Amino acid sequence: MSYNFKEIMNRPERLAPGHRMCAGCGGTIAARNVLRGLKAEDKAVIVNATSCMEVSTYMYPYTSWEDSYIHNAFENAGSTISGVEGAYNALRRKGKLKDDTEFKFIAFGGDGGTYDIGFQSLSGAVERNHDFTYVCYDNGAYMNTGIQRSSATPMYADTTTTPVGKKSNGKLQNRKDLTEIMVAHNAPYVAQTTFVQNFKDLHIKAEKAIYTKGASFLNVMSPCPRGWRYDTPDIIEICNLAVETCYWPLFEVINGEWILNYEPKRKLPIEDFLKPQGRFKHLFKKGNEDLIVQFQKEVDKRWENLLKKCK
Repeated sequence: MSYNFKEIMNRPERLAPGHRMCAGCGGTIAARNVLRGLKAEDKAVIVNATSCMEVSTYMYPYTSWEDSYIHNAFENAGSTISGVEGAYNALRRKGKLKDDTEFKFIAFGGDGGTYDIGFQSLSGAVERNHDFTYVCYDNGAYMNTGIQRSSATPMYADTTTTPVGKKSNGKLQNRKDLTEIMVAHNAPYVAQTTFVQNFKDLHIKAEKAIYTKGASFLNVMSPCPRGWRYDTPDIIEICNLAVETCYWPLFEVINGEWILNYEPKRKLPIEDFLKPQGRFKHLFKKGNEDLIVQFQKEVDKRWENLLKKCK
């Protein structure tokens, strides 16, 4: 598809300022830029699983969302968005809605409400292939309730439920690869992205997802300055390092075809991504060198597997 940055940025702002999200929050950056994938003349119904984003952008009677908005519990965003989409189609068949207005259905959830608590309803909605887009803003923990580990939390991360100490090096397990799990659902469009390339990759994938017929899934790495413990202005650099180290590759899967969107000219060592983040500072203490080696091995293994799928 053709890409016009100026045209995209001149589309209406659908998440109004004045919300209560933290300064530099990756979640709202993700939401604002995903919603730029909507054409100006189209309307949307937004479903939002309980999360930082929900409690900070909607406090009755005030909302930052310019489109129709439904707050959901952690576990049922997928079933709600599929139900709304089904009701919309039924009303159109009965001639109760104007044909000249196009509605799109978009759900947002953090990794806690997507990878974990809300996975069952999301899986069912995608398996039924409802026409909607689900966006996970992945900040790698339950940030809303106190920075507890989720299945999206990377190995050795320091969280309040995997605290680093004399007998603990943080979370012991590798993070779940939810993007690949969604591909296994045979969704027409699945993609992974973050805040790089002046948002070009995110803008293109958001529009593709929203205007692909059937279920679409976007996994957007959305750093959290409080949970990841980096200097707030460094968020874009953190995203660039995630991509350049191949911790967070940019790819899409269209009707089962794997497409690599970016391959670093010189793959950076994972230390470059880990070092700016306070949640990994223990990895750089003397005696913990092997932990970084293990982290690198996992990143390399996933990267090599991705390259094989994209060839």
